Amino acid sequence: MLDRDGATCIWCGRAFADLVRPTTEHVVPRLKGGPSWLENEVAACGRCNSERGHRGPVEWLEECLRRGWPADEARLVRALGSLVAAIGRNGGQRRARPYLDAQLRRLRRRGSAGSSGAVPA
Repeated sequence: MLDRDGATCIWCGRAFADLVRPTTEHVVPRLKGGPSWLENEVAACGRCNSERGHRGPVEWLEECLRRGWPADEARLVRALGSLVAAIGRNGGQRRARPYLDAQLRRLRRRGSAGSSGAVPA
């Protein structure tokens, strides 16, 4: 994850170091049917991972931005798109699909596409 995404928290932007350790954050929570696949994982600091709880990724993104944190929306868009592609390749994930679709619709409604230019359909 760190090689792919960089050594900062996706939500608050803090750089990982001795006092700020990376944790594995499931973009689609396991409770909502999210798989334990690399495509469903991003690096987050322990504080953000804990505070997010089972909130949806777009809801937490909006909360982080409200708090003035430099949440990496483009990284979230890439992670969601990667998960869509992985589900397309691997199949399954019946519970995760509608949740993932709802999160993508919410991102599109925000009118925001990150730096990639588009939210995956």
